[in-house]
Amino acid sequence: MKSRELYLRLLQHVRPYWKQFAFGIVATILVALTEPAIPYFLKPLLDGTFVERDPEFLFWSPILLIALFIVRGAFSLAGDVGFAWVSGKLVLDLRRLMFDRILELPTSYYDAHASGMIMTKVTHNVTQVTTAATKVLVILVRDSVTVVGLVAYMLYLNWQFSLLSFVLFPALIFVVRLIAKRLRVLSRSTQSRMGEITHILGEAVRGHKVIKVFGGRESERRRFAHHANWFRRYNFKIKVTDGASVPLVEAVGALMMALLIYVGTGQMGQEPMSVGSFVSFLAALGLLFSPIKRLVGVNQPLQSGLAGAESVFGLIDQAPEQDRGQQVLGQVRGELVFADVSFRYPGAKGDALRHVSFSVAPGTTTALVGPSGSGKTTIASLVPRFYEINDGAILLDGIDIRDVTLNSLRSQISYVGQESVLFNDSVSGNIAYGSEATTSQQDVESAARAAYALDFINDLPQGFDTRVGEDGVLLSGGQRQRVAIARALLKDAPVLILDEATSALDTESERYVQSALRNLTRDRTTLVIAHRLSTIVHADQILVVSDGNIVERGSHEELMALGGQYSLLYKTQFAHA
Repeated sequence: MKSRELYLRLLQHVRPYWKQFAFGIVATILVALTEPAIPYFLKPLLDGTFVERDPEFLFWSPILLIALFIVRGAFSLAGDVGFAWVSGKLVLDLRRLMFDRILELPTSYYDAHASGMIMTKVTHNVTQVTTAATKVLVILVRDSVTVVGLVAYMLYLNWQFSLLSFVLFPALIFVVRLIAKRLRVLSRSTQSRMGEITHILGEAVRGHKVIKVFGGRESERRRFAHHANWFRRYNFKIKVTDGASVPLVEAVGALMMALLIYVGTGQMGQEPMSVGSFVSFLAALGLLFSPIKRLVGVNQPLQSGLAGAESVFGLIDQAPEQDRGQQVLGQVRGELVFADVSFRYPGAKGDALRHVSFSVAPGTTTALVGPSGSGKTTIASLVPRFYEINDGAILLDGIDIRDVTLNSLRSQISYVGQESVLFNDSVSGNIAYGSEATTSQQDVESAARAAYALDFINDLPQGFDTRVGEDGVLLSGGQRQRVAIARALLKDAPVLILDEATSALDTESERYVQSALRNLTRDRTTLVIAHRLSTIVHADQILVVSDGNIVERGSHEELMALGGQYSLLYKTQFAHA
């Protein structure tokens, strides 16, 4: 997207606050208009006091000078307050838009993008956007008006003198354009490196135990130092590029001053200017350099802001999950059918599933077993439409799930994974997650009781009000699983997906969790991804998945009698038990 389009789109988000924005603009313009008043005031001040010794000027000049700067200060503060308020609201609005889109993004987006890069967009890049929308605009408006006012005054005072002063400006503008392009490229690179740094930090925090046990500290230090150093290098290049513009402006200013002193004092044969006129003109020219330097220097925050805007709008513009379904499901019986389903992950060379067909009767349990990478989790992920199938159909009570709205489909499904996702909230908040407004404390306690979690919850310092920490770190693995099962019990959905829910537990924890799972799976259509085959011997149906195909199906007894892959997996597992 071009710079102009980006900036106009950014200003569209300022439009709801146009009154406060206009207030800041007006105050800024009024500050700028007082700038030419300073050199304008100097001419009569010098000629009327020091030359003509006019007593009226001697009395009023100091008073007028103080009043001028009081007015400038008041307008400057008013403009800063107005723009600060708009800037804060803009950051808030953009962060809300980004977070809303993050909640709506398809699972494939998370597969392809590191979490640190996504977080950097929301925490870091968006703050740079506000610089372009407010601070840069303040400089552009205030200093542009100041420059125009000062130039107009200089032309009014001596237009020949003024034109002589401006002969070096075209070269300056050309260099500024080159610097702007360079800054834009460097700003993009800086933001990318910041995303890498955030990602590495997140991994170091989440994986600190693995890093310690496996001696990964030096490796992580090197990885962090590498990206942090590149971030430093890009920042240094930005400072050098940005800094080069300032001495350039100052050099042009020095040349102009030298030329004016030479001409203004009559050394080229012209009539010399009066003391007041000459000092007033030099003052106007001197005041002109500061706004010009700011206008030249505005490229760095502007280009950083536009690069940030590219990143922010790039996330906001990501396509959300496709939800073309129109039908809203009521309570379903839970009959689940895979009809010749094929699926390929985005960007993959081959199919993850090929012509998979099976059916699950309402209220029964179907277990998916097989080696890692065979397609078990993929099958389970297609039921709530985390991914869209390429061929075939998945039917729920005879209805193609693609014809159903995502919300109504997922309202029929509960999920318990190997690593239970808990939020940094109370135990009660995690059990009632998603239904807090309609759930009573009695319902929460009943679900906890059925999940065999009530005893350990009551032993916690604040019981159900105890916060579980990030990812439930303050609870044991078995306790986290039972909280997750209580959450699924409370939802009371007719379809249940269990993704290796007991594979990471010790024997005692597994016993509690298995008891809770028996309560959970009762009268529900259940898909179980099983690692420990002993946990699914009583399943109504077992599907053996290999290389994206279902190669065997039947009950435990039927598959053992068949003597195929399932029998080999079962015997191998128990041989090593």
